[in-house]
Amino acid sequence: MAIKKRNGIWHIDFFTPNGERIRRTAGTENKQQAQELHDRLKVESWRVEQVGDKPKRTWEQAVVRYLTEHSQKKSVVTDKFHLRWVNEYLHGKQLVEISKSTLDNLKNEKLKTGVSNATVNRVLATVRKVLNAAKNEWEWIDNVPSVKMLTEPKSRVRWLSVDEAKRIMTELPEHLAAMAKFSLATGLRESNVTGLTWEQVDLSRRCAWIHAENAKAGKAIAVPLNADALSVLRAQVGKHSTNVFCYKGKIIVGANTKAWRAALVRAGVSDFRWHDLRHTWASWHVQNGTPLNVLKELGGWADLSMVLRYAHLSSDHLSGYAANIENRNHGTNTTQAQKSPISENRHRA
Repeated sequence: MAIKKRNGIWHIDFFTPNGERIRRTAGTENKQQAQELHDRLKVESWRVEQVGDKPKRTWEQAVVRYLTEHSQKKSVVTDKFHLRWVNEYLHGKQLVEISKSTLDNLKNEKLKTGVSNATVNRVLATVRKVLNAAKNEWEWIDNVPSVKMLTEPKSRVRWLSVDEAKRIMTELPEHLAAMAKFSLATGLRESNVTGLTWEQVDLSRRCAWIHAENAKAGKAIAVPLNADALSVLRAQVGKHSTNVFCYKGKIIVGANTKAWRAALVRAGVSDFRWHDLRHTWASWHVQNGTPLNVLKELGGWADLSMVLRYAHLSSDHLSGYAANIENRNHGTNTTQAQKSPISENRHRA
Protein backbone atom coordinates (compact mmCIF):
# COMPACT_ATOMS: atom_id res chain seq x y z
CA MET A 1 0.00 0.00 0.00
CA ALA A 2 1.30 3.49 -0.84
CA ILE A 3 -1.47 6.07 -0.54
CA LYS A 4 -5.14 5.60 0.26
CA LYS A 5 -8.05 8.01 0.48
CA ARG A 6 -10.16 8.10 3.64
CA ASN A 7 -12.93 10.60 4.30
CA GLY A 8 -11.75 12.70 1.39
CA ILE A 9 -8.13 12.97 2.62
CA TRP A 10 -5.19 10.99 1.29
CA HIS A 11 -3.13 8.95 3.77
CA ILE A 12 0.38 7.55 3.43
CA ASP A 13 1.37 4.02 4.41
CA PHE A 14 4.76 2.38 3.67
CA PHE A 15 7.68 0.51 5.28
CA THR A 16 11.16 1.99 5.63
CA PRO A 17 14.27 -0.05 4.69
CA ASN A 18 14.73 -1.04 8.35
CA GLY A 19 11.16 -2.36 8.60
CA GLU A 20 9.55 0.60 10.39
CA ARG A 21 6.02 1.30 9.22
CA ILE A 22 5.18 4.91 8.39
CA ARG A 23 1.51 5.79 8.51
CA ARG A 24 0.37 9.40 8.43
CA THR A 25 -2.03 11.74 6.76
CA ALA A 26 -0.92 13.64 3.70
CA GLY A 27 -3.21 16.45 4.75
CA THR A 28 -4.57 16.99 1.23
CA GLU A 29 -7.40 15.97 -1.05
CA ASN A 30 -5.08 16.17 -4.07
CA LYS A 31 -3.77 12.74 -5.09
CA GLN A 32 -0.72 14.12 -6.89
CA GLN A 33 0.38 16.15 -3.86
CA ALA A 34 -0.13 13.13 -1.62
CA GLN A 35 1.94 10.94 -3.97
CA GLU A 36 4.75 13.52 -4.05
CA LEU A 37 4.82 13.64 -0.25
CA HIS A 38 4.83 9.84 -0.10
CA ASP A 39 7.76 9.63 -2.52
CA ARG A 40 9.74 12.30 -0.66
CA LEU A 41 9.25 10.62 2.68
CA LYS A 42 10.27 7.27 1.21
CA VAL A 43 13.46 8.73 -0.27
CA GLU A 44 14.27 10.42 3.04
CA SER A 45 13.80 7.16 4.92
CA TRP A 46 16.14 5.43 2.48
CA ARG A 47 18.81 8.12 2.97
CA VAL A 48 18.47 7.81 6.74
CA GLU A 49 19.07 4.06 6.54
CA GLN A 50 21.65 3.87 3.75
CA VAL A 51 23.51 7.21 3.88
CA GLY A 52 23.18 8.07 7.55
CA ASP A 53 21.10 11.23 7.16
CA LYS A 54 19.11 12.36 10.17
CA PRO A 55 15.37 11.73 9.84
CA LYS A 56 13.35 14.86 9.12
CA ARG A 57 11.25 15.66 12.16
CA THR A 58 8.33 18.07 12.27
CA TRP A 59 7.60 20.85 14.72
CA GLU A 60 4.57 18.90 16.00
CA GLN A 61 6.72 15.86 16.77
CA ALA A 62 9.12 18.04 18.75
CA VAL A 63 6.33 19.70 20.72
CA VAL A 64 4.70 16.38 21.63
CA ARG A 65 7.98 14.92 22.85
CA TYR A 66 8.95 18.11 24.72
CA LEU A 67 5.64 18.31 26.59
CA THR A 68 5.76 14.59 27.38
CA GLU A 69 9.27 14.74 28.81
CA HIS A 70 8.68 18.02 30.68
CA SER A 71 5.17 17.33 31.99
CA GLN A 72 6.30 17.77 35.60
CA LYS A 73 7.65 21.27 35.09
CA LYS A 74 5.83 24.04 36.94
CA SER A 75 5.83 26.10 33.76
CA VAL A 76 4.26 23.42 31.55
CA VAL A 77 0.83 25.10 31.61
CA THR A 78 2.37 28.36 30.41
CA ASP A 79 4.43 26.48 27.82
CA LYS A 80 1.29 24.85 26.42
CA PHE A 81 -0.43 28.25 26.22
CA HIS A 82 2.43 29.73 24.18
CA LEU A 83 2.83 26.65 21.99
CA ARG A 84 -0.85 26.63 21.04
CA TRP A 85 -0.45 30.13 19.63
CA VAL A 86 2.83 29.25 17.89
CA ASN A 87 1.29 26.20 16.21
CA GLU A 88 -0.62 28.39 13.75
CA TYR A 89 2.69 29.56 12.28
CA LEU A 90 4.91 26.46 12.65
CA HIS A 91 2.33 23.75 11.96
CA GLY A 92 3.61 21.26 9.37
CA LYS A 93 7.13 22.70 9.25
CA GLN A 94 10.12 20.43 9.51
CA LEU A 95 12.56 21.46 12.22
CA VAL A 96 15.31 22.07 9.67
CA GLU A 97 13.01 24.55 7.91
CA ILE A 98 12.71 26.79 10.99
CA SER A 99 15.20 29.58 10.36
CA LYS A 100 16.07 32.94 11.87
CA SER A 101 13.65 34.63 9.48
CA THR A 102 10.93 32.21 10.63
CA LEU A 103 11.45 33.25 14.24
CA ASP A 104 11.67 36.94 13.33
CA ASN A 105 8.33 36.63 11.56
CA LEU A 106 6.92 34.87 14.62
CA LYS A 107 8.14 37.75 16.78
CA ASN A 108 6.52 40.37 14.53
CA GLU A 109 3.21 38.49 14.40
CA LYS A 110 3.06 38.28 18.19
CA LEU A 111 3.82 42.00 18.49
CA LYS A 112 0.83 42.74 16.24
CA THR A 113 -1.46 41.22 18.87
CA GLY A 114 -0.67 44.17 21.15
CA VAL A 115 1.13 42.28 23.92
CA SER A 116 4.19 43.57 25.76
CA ASN A 117 7.80 42.94 24.79
CA ALA A 118 8.10 40.67 27.81
CA THR A 119 5.25 38.46 26.57
CA VAL A 120 6.80 38.22 23.11
CA ASN A 121 10.10 37.20 24.69
CA ARG A 122 8.39 34.47 26.73
CA VAL A 123 6.91 33.02 23.52
CA LEU A 124 10.29 33.08 21.78
CA ALA A 125 11.96 31.53 24.82
CA THR A 126 9.44 28.66 24.77
CA VAL A 127 10.11 27.99 21.08
CA ARG A 128 13.83 28.08 21.76
CA LYS A 129 13.48 25.55 24.60
CA VAL A 130 11.82 23.08 22.24
CA LEU A 131 14.44 23.60 19.54
CA ASN A 132 17.31 23.31 22.04
CA ALA A 133 15.86 20.01 23.27
CA ALA A 134 15.68 18.80 19.66
CA LYS A 135 19.35 19.67 19.18
CA ASN A 136 20.99 18.87 22.52
CA GLU A 137 18.81 16.10 23.96
CA TRP A 138 17.44 14.21 20.97
CA GLU A 139 19.99 15.11 18.25
CA TRP A 140 17.22 15.71 15.73
CA ILE A 141 18.84 18.87 14.33
CA ASP A 142 22.36 20.23 14.19
CA ASN A 143 21.68 23.91 14.79
CA VAL A 144 19.19 26.22 16.48
CA PRO A 145 18.59 29.58 14.75
CA SER A 146 19.41 32.65 16.81
CA VAL A 147 16.75 35.21 17.58
CA LYS A 148 17.21 38.63 19.15
CA MET A 149 14.99 39.21 22.15
CA LEU A 150 13.12 42.49 22.54
CA THR A 151 14.17 45.06 25.12
CA GLU A 152 12.20 44.81 28.33
CA PRO A 153 11.74 47.53 30.95
CA LYS A 154 13.48 46.92 34.25
CA SER A 155 11.35 45.05 36.74
CA ARG A 156 9.19 47.30 38.87
CA VAL A 157 8.95 47.21 42.65
CA ARG A 158 5.63 48.68 43.79
CA TRP A 159 4.99 48.61 47.50
CA LEU A 160 2.36 50.09 49.79
CA SER A 161 2.66 52.72 52.46
CA VAL A 162 1.06 51.79 55.77
CA ASP A 163 -1.76 54.23 55.05
CA GLU A 164 -2.43 52.67 51.61
CA ALA A 165 -2.51 49.21 53.16
CA LYS A 166 -5.07 50.33 55.74
CA ARG A 167 -7.29 51.88 53.07
CA ILE A 168 -7.23 48.69 50.98
CA MET A 169 -8.10 46.47 53.96
CA THR A 170 -11.09 48.69 54.73
CA GLU A 171 -12.47 48.26 51.21
CA LEU A 172 -11.84 44.52 50.73
CA PRO A 173 -14.51 41.86 51.40
CA GLU A 174 -13.75 39.76 54.46
CA HIS A 175 -12.23 36.72 52.72
CA LEU A 176 -9.89 38.82 50.54
CA ALA A 177 -8.90 41.06 53.46
CA ALA A 178 -7.88 37.97 55.44
CA MET A 179 -5.69 36.68 52.63
CA ALA A 180 -4.18 40.13 51.99
CA LYS A 181 -3.31 40.58 55.68
CA PHE A 182 -1.76 37.12 55.75
CA SER A 183 0.26 37.93 52.61
CA LEU A 184 1.58 41.15 54.17
CA ALA A 185 2.53 39.21 57.31
CA THR A 186 4.28 36.30 55.56
CA GLY A 187 5.26 37.41 52.05
CA LEU A 188 3.81 34.23 50.54
CA ARG A 189 2.87 34.15 46.86
CA GLU A 190 -0.78 34.18 45.84
CA SER A 191 -0.97 30.46 44.97
CA ASN A 192 0.66 29.51 48.29
CA VAL A 193 -1.91 31.56 50.22
CA THR A 194 -5.01 30.38 48.34
CA GLY A 195 -3.78 26.78 48.43
CA LEU A 196 -2.69 26.76 52.08
CA THR A 197 -4.14 23.82 54.02
CA TRP A 198 -4.41 23.24 57.76
CA GLU A 199 -1.94 20.36 57.41
CA GLN A 200 0.68 23.00 56.59
CA VAL A 201 0.04 25.02 59.75
CA ASP A 202 1.12 24.51 63.36
CA LEU A 203 -0.38 27.26 65.50
CA SER A 204 1.23 26.02 68.71
CA ARG A 205 4.71 26.23 67.20
CA ARG A 206 3.84 29.49 65.39
CA CYS A 207 4.91 28.22 61.99
CA ALA A 208 3.68 27.07 58.59
CA TRP A 209 5.44 25.53 55.61
CA ILE A 210 5.21 25.33 51.84
CA HIS A 211 6.08 21.98 50.26
CA ALA A 212 8.86 21.92 47.68
CA GLU A 213 6.51 20.98 44.83
CA ASN A 214 4.45 24.11 45.53
CA ALA A 215 7.39 26.49 45.88
CA LYS A 216 8.60 28.47 42.87
CA ALA A 217 12.26 27.76 43.64
CA GLY A 218 11.56 24.03 44.10
CA LYS A 219 12.64 24.08 47.76
CA ALA A 220 10.43 23.79 50.83
CA ILE A 221 9.81 27.08 52.62
CA ALA A 222 9.59 27.43 56.39
CA VAL A 223 7.16 30.21 57.31
CA PRO A 224 7.51 31.68 60.82
CA LEU A 225 4.21 33.23 61.91
CA ASN A 226 4.23 36.63 63.57
CA ALA A 227 1.36 37.96 65.66
CA ASP A 228 -0.46 39.40 62.63
CA ALA A 229 -0.33 36.09 60.75
CA LEU A 230 -1.49 34.11 63.81
CA SER A 231 -4.41 36.48 64.31
CA VAL A 232 -5.57 35.89 60.73
CA LEU A 233 -5.23 32.11 60.98
CA ARG A 234 -7.11 31.84 64.26
CA ALA A 235 -10.01 33.74 62.71
CA GLN A 236 -10.18 31.12 59.92
CA VAL A 237 -10.44 28.09 62.22
CA GLY A 238 -13.63 26.10 61.57
CA LYS A 239 -14.51 27.74 58.24
CA HIS A 240 -13.24 24.86 56.07
CA SER A 241 -12.16 21.30 56.83
CA THR A 242 -8.99 21.29 54.70
CA ASN A 243 -8.16 24.77 53.39
CA VAL A 244 -7.28 27.75 55.53
CA PHE A 245 -8.98 30.32 53.33
CA CYS A 246 -12.38 29.90 51.74
CA TYR A 247 -15.36 31.88 50.44
CA LYS A 248 -18.81 30.80 51.57
CA GLY A 249 -17.43 27.34 52.33
CA LYS A 250 -15.80 26.92 48.92
CA ILE A 251 -12.07 26.68 48.17
CA ILE A 252 -10.60 29.87 46.69
CA VAL A 253 -8.78 29.44 43.39
CA GLY A 254 -7.44 32.97 42.89
CA ALA A 255 -7.30 36.27 44.75
CA ASN A 256 -6.78 38.69 41.86
CA THR A 257 -10.51 39.02 41.28
CA LYS A 258 -12.95 41.71 40.21
CA ALA A 259 -13.68 42.37 43.88
CA TRP A 260 -9.95 42.93 44.54
CA ARG A 261 -9.60 45.38 41.66
CA ALA A 262 -12.76 47.24 42.64
CA ALA A 263 -11.46 47.62 46.21
CA LEU A 264 -8.24 49.17 44.90
CA VAL A 265 -10.24 51.76 42.99
CA ARG A 266 -12.34 52.64 46.04
CA ALA A 267 -9.18 52.87 48.17
CA GLY A 268 -7.55 55.21 45.67
CA VAL A 269 -4.60 52.86 45.11
CA SER A 270 -3.35 52.60 41.52
CA ASP A 271 -0.70 50.59 39.68
CA PHE A 272 -0.90 47.75 42.18
CA ARG A 273 -1.22 43.98 41.72
CA TRP A 274 -1.81 41.18 44.21
CA HIS A 275 1.82 40.06 43.82
CA ASP A 276 2.89 43.52 44.97
CA LEU A 277 1.77 42.52 48.46
CA ARG A 278 4.89 40.33 48.47
CA HIS A 279 6.97 43.32 47.35
CA THR A 280 5.40 45.34 50.16
CA TRP A 281 6.22 42.66 52.75
CA ALA A 282 9.85 42.56 51.60
CA SER A 283 10.15 46.35 51.45
CA TRP A 284 8.77 46.78 54.96
CA HIS A 285 11.22 44.16 56.23
CA VAL A 286 14.24 45.91 54.71
CA GLN A 287 13.09 49.32 55.93
CA ASN A 288 12.86 47.92 59.44
CA GLY A 289 16.35 46.44 59.43
CA THR A 290 15.96 42.82 58.28
CA PRO A 291 19.26 41.79 56.60
CA LEU A 292 19.00 40.78 52.95
CA ASN A 293 20.35 37.28 53.57
CA VAL A 294 17.65 36.70 56.19
CA LEU A 295 14.99 38.12 53.89
CA LYS A 296 16.12 35.64 51.20
CA GLU A 297 15.41 32.73 53.55
CA LEU A 298 12.11 34.16 54.75
CA GLY A 299 10.90 34.70 51.20
CA GLY A 300 12.10 31.39 49.80
CA TRP A 301 14.11 32.99 46.97
CA ALA A 302 16.57 30.74 45.17
CA ASP A 303 19.43 33.25 45.22
CA LEU A 304 20.31 36.68 46.57
CA SER A 305 19.99 38.45 43.22
CA MET A 306 16.19 38.54 43.55
CA VAL A 307 16.47 40.19 46.96
CA LEU A 308 18.90 42.90 45.86
CA ARG A 309 16.03 44.83 44.24
CA TYR A 310 15.06 45.89 47.79
CA ALA A 311 18.57 46.84 48.92
CA HIS A 312 18.13 50.53 48.13
CA LEU A 313 15.36 50.82 50.72
CA SER A 314 17.82 50.66 53.59
CA SER A 315 21.19 52.34 53.99
CA ASP A 316 21.68 51.79 57.73
CA HIS A 317 24.51 49.34 57.16
CA LEU A 318 26.34 51.98 55.11
CA SER A 319 25.85 55.02 57.36
CA GLY A 320 28.95 54.28 59.44
CA TYR A 321 31.13 54.23 56.34
CA ALA A 322 29.58 57.43 55.01
CA ALA A 323 30.92 59.19 58.11
CA ASN A 324 34.50 58.25 57.23
CA ILE A 325 34.98 61.40 55.15
CA GLU A 326 32.89 63.85 57.16
CA ASN A 327 34.16 67.47 57.14
CA ARG A 328 36.97 66.68 54.71
CA ASN A 329 36.19 69.61 52.44
CA HIS A 330 34.67 72.14 54.83
CA GLY A 331 37.71 73.02 56.92
CA THR A 332 35.74 72.52 60.15
CA ASN A 333 37.71 69.62 61.59
CA THR A 334 40.97 69.91 63.48
CA THR A 335 42.69 67.25 61.39
CA GLN A 336 44.40 68.60 58.27
CA ALA A 337 42.52 67.49 55.17
CA GLN A 338 44.36 65.17 52.86
CA LYS A 339 45.57 66.82 49.69
CA SER A 340 44.27 65.56 46.41
CA PRO A 341 47.04 63.98 44.33
CA ILE A 342 45.63 65.81 41.32
CA SER A 343 45.71 69.26 42.91
CA GLU A 344 49.17 68.59 44.36
CA ASN A 345 50.58 67.69 40.96
CA ARG A 346 49.04 70.80 39.44
CA HIS A 347 50.64 72.95 42.15
CA ARG A 348 54.06 71.49 41.38
CA ALA A 349 53.59 72.10 37.70
